[in-house]
Parts: sequence; structure tokens; C-alpha cells
Amino acid sequence: MTTEATLPATSASPTARQVLTRTRGIALALVVLLAAAVVIALVRSQTKHGALDPRSADPAGSHAVAALLTGHGVDTRVVTTLDAARAATGPDTTLLVAAPDLLTPGQQRQLRTATADSGGRTVLVAAGSSSVGRLAPGVTADPVTSADSTLDPDCALPAARRAGSADTGGIRYTTTRLDADQCYPSNRLATLIRVPDATGGGDTVVLGAPDILVNDRLDEQGNASLALQLLGSRPHLVWYLPSLSDSAATEPGDQKSLVDLLPSGWLWGTLQLFVAAALAALWRARRLGPLVPEKLPVAIRASETAEGRARLYRKANARDRAAAALRSTTRTRIAPLVGVPASQAHTPEALLPALSARLHGDGQQALHTLLFGAPPSDDAALITLADRLDALEREVRRP
Repeated sequence: MTTEATLPATSASPTARQVLTRTRGIALALVVLLAAAVVIALVRSQTKHGALDPRSADPAGSHAVAALLTGHGVDTRVVTTLDAARAATGPDTTLLVAAPDLLTPGQQRQLRTATADSGGRTVLVAAGSSSVGRLAPGVTADPVTSADSTLDPDCALPAARRAGSADTGGIRYTTTRLDADQCYPSNRLATLIRVPDATGGGDTVVLGAPDILVNDRLDEQGNASLALQLLGSRPHLVWYLPSLSDSAATEPGDQKSLVDLLPSGWLWGTLQLFVAAALAALWRARRLGPLVPEKLPVAIRASETAEGRARLYRKANARDRAAAALRSTTRTRIAPLVGVPASQAHTPEALLPALSARLHGDGQQALHTLLFGAPPSDDAALITLADRLDALEREVRRP
């Protein structure tokens, strides 16, 4: 009668519930991180969306001032490329540059060439030291910003005198031009400067802060009056919002590598982290040299070791290795019992004759198949082989 053997399940085989229990902490942490990233993105998008955009009604947008200008007959148009901004310059046009520092040096020079003799007005909003010198020659940005937001005009510029106090506090400027209007000073440095062009009848206005243009500050102080007078002196207003997708920003002379864009502190920090990682690796590395035996912290039963190895064989479908291990162990144990040295236990010519003489009946061919034969074809054949090897060892040990 043939019985089909089934290998029992072991406690080391994790169930689906155990896998879920072990990974739920990591899954929960990932969900929390993802939710936090979404919340931060939403908050930042709400606060930064449409900044200084005349089409945006957000608190940081400028739709309100654009609506006021439309009511006074001023046509407002938004452009996002340098070519469109240059083409729009003219004596009847005010060009507002919302973020001059985003322009590359090449773009700044091209824009200045287009506006210098156009006869129109150019308004630079919060131009820093990287842009104001090229877009408004003779004007320099001070590295220290204004401590106050609301300032008094304290100049002869009619637009500033009519508007009165306004929220112009931000970047402070100095100029070498004697014909320039320097208004809204903070610690004797102006936060609004108007520089007339040498020819053409136009001018350039440098504004230290964008507060007078944003929706949530337009109704405070004289912000609305100052904004209308600065932007409404011509019938057309071109609102230039520099864009990173502008093809003019990718000129060969203005291109920068990724290393150029990284602050110097990041490079030094990366070097320090590399050195720290190397020191940690040396500290945790094992001493070079021969292996040193160590006592196990706990005693492990031989049956557990055998069971663990059997599970590995079963998982890898390695019946050939399992059969080879069983046969090798059996040959090692029975060789001394039949008078064969351990060094020749795995040699058929030395082991099989002595074993056949000990058993008085089993032929050498059957013993060769059992001890040195081919690997079993399935799990049932492997179990049968193990049973036959056990029976052979018991027979040899029998007095």
C-alpha cells in the first residue's frame, strides 16, 4: 500500500495576518507622510498661487489694481516671455516687471535695451542687487531692507505727494543720478526711486516692495492712489510675469549647471556627511583577520536546525541537495560500523563491498542505487529515500 506523505506546515511560515501585523506600522508611517505632504502642498499653493498676477483674486494676487486701472481707461495685458515684453514697449505703454531677479543677466540686458529709448515707463517691483544695476543703471540695492512697512513720501514726486503714506517698505536703494526722485525713505535710503531716461521722455520706477499692488493691501494707506498713478500714466499697461519656460532664459551664456545652482554650504555639508559615513563604516567594520569562534548566546536544538534547513530546501525545490545531504550523512555514520575509514566513506568501491558483507543478502547494485543513486523526482520519492536510509542504518547497527 502506498501512502502519500504531506509535509506539515511549520510555525516559521508567516500567515497573511502576521504579515499585515508586521507591516502596518510602516504602512501607517507612509500614509502619514503622504498626508502631510499633501497638506503642505495645499497650504503653499493657497499662499503662493497667483502672486502679483493681475488675473488672480487671491490675497497675494493683483486683480484689484488691474480692475481699478480698467475703470480709469487703462488697458492691462499679461505677458510671460521676454520677446513679448520687448515688443510691447512704447511711449504709450507702462511695462511692469513683477520679478526682475528671475531674469537672467542676458534677459536683463535685452530688456534694458528695449526700454531705454522707448519713451514709456518701466516699473521694477522689488528689484534686488542682481537685477537693478542692469535694468536701472545708476541705482544700487542696499543689502539691509527697511524695518518699517508704512513710510511717508518725503519727496517732490507729484504721485507720491498726492498718495501720501504707503506700504513701500522693503528693499532700499541709492542712486548717483542727480535728476532722480527718491521717495519714501527709510533711514535716509529711498524705497521708491524714479529715474528719467536720458532720451525719449520715458522713465524707470524702482519699487522696493510689492505691497501696494496686492489685493489684501490695496485699500490700506495711500496704496491704491500710488499704484494707480504709477501704473496709469499711459493708456496701456503690460504686466510682465517672467516664466522659467521662456526660451530666452536658456541662452548658452546664461546656462548654469546643477553644481552652480547649489549653495556652497550644501557642498560642504555633503562632504562632511561622506566623511562621517566613512568613519561610521570603519567603526562598525569587523577586525580583519581569521575568524574567531564565539559561543552562541542561546542553545539551539539540533531538530530545529534540521527543520530550518529542510524548510529552505523545500522553498528552493532543492530535492537533489536534500537527497545528497541525507545520503552523505548516512554514509558517514555507517562507514565506521562496517570497518571503512571515514576518508573512504564516500567511495563506492570501498564502502559497498564491506556493507554488502555486513548485511548478508543485499546486493551491491541495490546499495549503490540507495546510497549513490540519482536524485528523487518528487517529494514523495524523497520521503521514501529518507525512510529507506533510516532502515539501512538501523539494520547495520543491529547486533
